[in-house]
Amino acid sequence: MTIENIENPLRLVSLNHISIRCRSVEKSLDFYKNVLGFISIRRPGSLDFPGAWLFNYGIGIHLLECNDESNGKLDVKCENMATVEKKLDKMQIEHVKNRVIEGGIHVDQLFFHDPDGFVIEICDCDNLPVVPLRRDLPNRYCPRFSNF
Repeated sequence: MTIENIENPLRLVSLNHISIRCRSVEKSLDFYKNVLGFISIRRPGSLDFPGAWLFNYGIGIHLLECNDESNGKLDVKCENMATVEKKLDKMQIEHVKNRVIEGGIHVDQLFFHDPDGFVIEICDCDNLPVVPLRRDLPNRYCPRFSNF
């Protein structure tokens, strides 16, 4: 095993977004938009639970409405989903696969937990463009920004 593989065994590329579980999507939207300056972006309609997506400063935030006291989630982009899944299997880390489809575009996801129960999501999230809900915003928010 090379040092490169030890430092990055899953061949991760970058942080994609953080997921924050909140009691009220509306209150959290107000805070992240009006206090921190995030903008609402399109969220796949195939997601069947309350939430909202925001973006700014090169950071994505996914708000997930949830009434329990569970943790948030760390979402990381990888080079290759099949490689990550094989490595998780080899490390005997239990994980769950999912696929989100929006407008013919799919995003594959792998979910697992750290030792304290914090959820880790590995995804190929760059497949999905960042689309603001307001069309009048400039394209400075993200290189993946799209008028899709």
